[in-house]
Amino acid sequence: MIAQQVMPLKVKKMTSQQKQNRTPSTKTTSILNRPIKSWQGEQSSALSKLNKMLRFYLLWLLVFCSVLGSSSARNAPYAMHISCGARQDVHTPPTNTRWFKDFAYTGGVPGNATDHPSFISPPLGTLRYFPLSEGPENCYNINRVPKGHYNVRVFFGSVNQANLDHEPLFDISVEGTQISSLQSGWSSQDDQSFVEALVFLTDGTVSICFHSTGHGDPAILSLEILQIDDKAYSIGPERGEGVILRTTKRLSCGNPKSKFDVDYSGDRWGGDRFWSPMPTFGQNADQPRSTESSIKQASKSPNFYPEALYQTALVSTDSQPDLAYTLDVDPDKNYSIWLHFAEIDSTITEAGKRVFNVLINGDIKFEGVDVIKMSGDRYTALVLNTTVAVNGRTLTITLHPKGGSHAIINAIEVFEVIVAESKTLPEEVRALQSLKRSLGLPTRFGWNGDPCVPQQHPWSGADCQLDQTTNKWVIDGLYFPDPLP
Repeated sequence: MIAQQVMPLKVKKMTSQQKQNRTPSTKTTSILNRPIKSWQGEQSSALSKLNKMLRFYLLWLLVFCSVLGSSSARNAPYAMHISCGARQDVHTPPTNTRWFKDFAYTGGVPGNATDHPSFISPPLGTLRYFPLSEGPENCYNINRVPKGHYNVRVFFGSVNQANLDHEPLFDISVEGTQISSLQSGWSSQDDQSFVEALVFLTDGTVSICFHSTGHGDPAILSLEILQIDDKAYSIGPERGEGVILRTTKRLSCGNPKSKFDVDYSGDRWGGDRFWSPMPTFGQNADQPRSTESSIKQASKSPNFYPEALYQTALVSTDSQPDLAYTLDVDPDKNYSIWLHFAEIDSTITEAGKRVFNVLINGDIKFEGVDVIKMSGDRYTALVLNTTVAVNGRTLTITLHPKGGSHAIINAIEVFEVIVAESKTLPEEVRALQSLKRSLGLPTRFGWNGDPCVPQQHPWSGADCQLDQTTNKWVIDGLYFPDPLP
């Protein structure tokens, strides 16, 4: 069950005139007027034919239903895994994932990666990096991507070369919208070795770009484009093609090990999410709970959470009745928060025994949460979702028990809500690409991706203006250094 906090067939009747105009059947009369023996013989023959026809239609119906059932079964989601810098396809354990050899890049240099930059990075030996001589922005432009909703994930890397910065800092954009800016120290924290965002792709392609900030050469270990349900992570009226959700944090509470959905045997339509371990919120602050019992309502459409996510939890204590988690965030942003619960504590057997409030930065967002009552039973998944505006640099989630009980939580997800940028008119982009080729602009000039967005990284020499009528960017002017670089 997901609870969100958010801002007949017509039957044509026959008229009496139409009833009168119907022509009565004459066949029934002719049969009844015949001799009894003849009528009985014809009846037997008719029944025999009817039985044959029924058997034929029954067989046809079974075949039709079988075909319909197989055709209506949901296809596997689109999934593309690219091993950057690789010259051959690669298969990696433990799931034998196929990583396609490197393709669809605008430039850059293939190289060897340092040994596993993080514990969770895919075990790939190559990467692609982008020296400034290759231009200030470089992209992967992948075609033939079915229209839909996707989890786009990028793992960063470090070049195994002594004279290169092993922790480059750069910006990442998807479809012209900047989704991340790497901060110092990312290489020493597992869950900062990648960025992922949920984005709608509508024109058969996806463009993932890397923008130099003057602090080392962007280096990319792998790319993943994983289809999820179109209705996944709906946040109410704001859901749609104009919103991107960047994963800020995912926590599996009471679990000492990091895991992807695939490690949980999760549904492929879940997008193979990564869950950071959260064995405790602090010393003596809570107690872990776990169960092997099955969890009802877990792996449901559209988010398809793995059942095992709800088989561990953290419970508050008498000395620390509140459960609290604080996360560093960027200020003046909106964040979508998803809280996961299942009553797996054997001491709580009925509704009313555990009740608590959920507060975000001190404000009550969900009052009187009773997991058993709201989910319908013990060992049953419950998801609560709310979106909040954060002015400061911290986001604190607090579960405050009522009536002397303790709080419980199984998992937490936090996303930054990003408004997708309007893109440049396609004909304008094609015209500039043609101009780039005709002028023979050097690679260090760049001109990859979208000329006008992200707005933090427009193309050098391009003046852009937003057309209010089409809500698309247009080129308002061009200027070049004299002579050209």
